[in-house]
Amino acid sequence: SSCGPRYGYKIPVIENLGATLDQFDAIDFSDNEIRKLDGFPLLRRLKTLLVNNNRICRIGEGLDQALPCLTELILTNNSLVELGDLDPLASLKSLTYLSILRNPVTNKKHYRLYVIYKVPQVRVLDFQKVKLKERQEAEKMFKGKRGAQLAKDIARRSKTFNPGAGLPADKKKGGPSPGDVEAIKNAIANASTLAEVERLKGLLQSGQIPGRERRSGQETVFCLNFQVNGPLTVIPKQFRCYHPRMLE
Repeated sequence: SSCGPRYGYKIPVIENLGATLDQFDAIDFSDNEIRKLDGFPLLRRLKTLLVNNNRICRIGEGLDQALPCLTELILTNNSLVELGDLDPLASLKSLTYLSILRNPVTNKKHYRLYVIYKVPQVRVLDFQKVKLKERQEAEKMFKGKRGAQLAKDIARRSKTFNPGAGLPADKKKGGPSPGDVEAIKNAIANASTLAEVERLKGLLQSGQIPGRERRSGQETVFCLNFQVNGPLTVIPKQFRCYHPRMLE
């Protein structure tokens, strides 16, 4: 199916996903107007959720009950502000790949260590592998009574969520041109070292998610895409937001 971008949906709320009958490994909500990450029915099969380039400022509680097998969550370029707003992610026990790049919360002091401490199952955060030294530093910072108090002090949450109220003004959603995206696809497909992946990281941080059908013996992932022409996309693993060699 065709995978050219189409920006006309502007979906504000996640709903009615029960109609998918839990048939998809990945769902792509990129480039919409979603403000709160919730509204999911039980989707045992879902492993990848792409919600980059939205307006998400809150994450719902109980995501683990609806998405028990979620391993990848891309929240790049949203409106998350407070460290405490990230706490609900801790319940996603299978979550190993997480991107919160280009959210205001990433400018908070101790942001990375806080996420590593609160969501220890994450192995790649913001396209950078979590190092043992970082885990040890996070544990030292937040353990004990003083650490618990520090975590409490810095983990305030945004005020009660009211749809449409108190949200940041619309922001321009920049990113690579179609030609640049094609170049990124080709580069990822040919990347063979961690150094090459690191060079691509800056481009990937734009939140652009390549997706097209490619058959090369890779595992096939079925993706429901709310951002492209045609509802079903096939995304081979090497076209994801991360590269498997980052874990080596």
